[in-house]
Amino acid sequence: MDELKVFSGNANPDLAHAVVDYLGIPLGNCQVFEFSNENTFVRIMDNVRNRDTFVIQPFSSPVNQSIMETMIMIDALKRASAGRITAVIPYYGYGRTDKKDQPRVPITARLIADLLTTSGANRVLTVDLHAAQIQGFFNIPVDELSAINLITNHVKKKNLENLVVVATDIGITKRARDFAERLNAPLAIIEKRRLGNDDRTETLNIIGDVKGRIALTIDDEIDTAGSLINSVQTLLKAGASEVYSCCTHPIFSGPAIERIAASPVKEVIVTDTVPVRPEKKLDKITVLSIAPLLGEAIHRIHTGLSVGAMFQQDS
Repeated sequence: MDELKVFSGNANPDLAHAVVDYLGIPLGNCQVFEFSNENTFVRIMDNVRNRDTFVIQPFSSPVNQSIMETMIMIDALKRASAGRITAVIPYYGYGRTDKKDQPRVPITARLIADLLTTSGANRVLTVDLHAAQIQGFFNIPVDELSAINLITNHVKKKNLENLVVVATDIGITKRARDFAERLNAPLAIIEKRRLGNDDRTETLNIIGDVKGRIALTIDDEIDTAGSLINSVQTLLKAGASEVYSCCTHPIFSGPAIERIAASPVKEVIVTDTVPVRPEKKLDKITVLSIAPLLGEAIHRIHTGLSVGAMFQQDS
């Protein structure tokens, strides 16, 4: 693997270190920092000429800075004659802005895809996009990994009896159905609608039977935890005995941690696609490492093996 180079921005360096530990190689040496005038500076310190290079950077807080760092790192690698540049984006920020659902609004997920391609990325590796259609926004190859096996393996070890998997939104029903199949559990769906642009939701109905069952809610991300708390209260009111929750991306912005701490949810299972700061690590929050999944995918991309086969083997 002497031709493989992995670099990291400032968004989640711990994840990048865990990935290179899995690969058995050192993390690439680079300088990435911000001047006092808020301009981002990048310098690649290693020789990358004709090398297969990977930049690991989730678009997490501060989101816009993380995106700019990624694009400038890609540009620096391109100008240093890297052979191939793969943007490894465990969390694709702006993924919710994937369509025009109001008049005179942008499709920012498409704009970011265009910017990444223009900056020089040859391919993208990501995890659990908010909407599968985002793959089609790129004119370069996109590999979308899923944390489904990682999370369901953790849930199986808990030996939860009489389990029901609950999709917290109609849009995530397909993913929730895959969870239910792997856990050999029935599926229920919470029908809700979003109120305006301020993360408020209204629960309309529960489709399926949750009475007397242990509920496991599924979502791609937890932001302010408003939807999560709504879902937990609705399920308990409908007769669920306990509620567990899982998601891939623990954004945990604003009042999220206080809401989770005060809620009756038994456990919140997440991954480290974005960093969970020490002050946000409650006893009821379990963080699973996505590093082996990313490391194996990087190895397969580098050596020309199938990335999709990873999930065929585990299913």
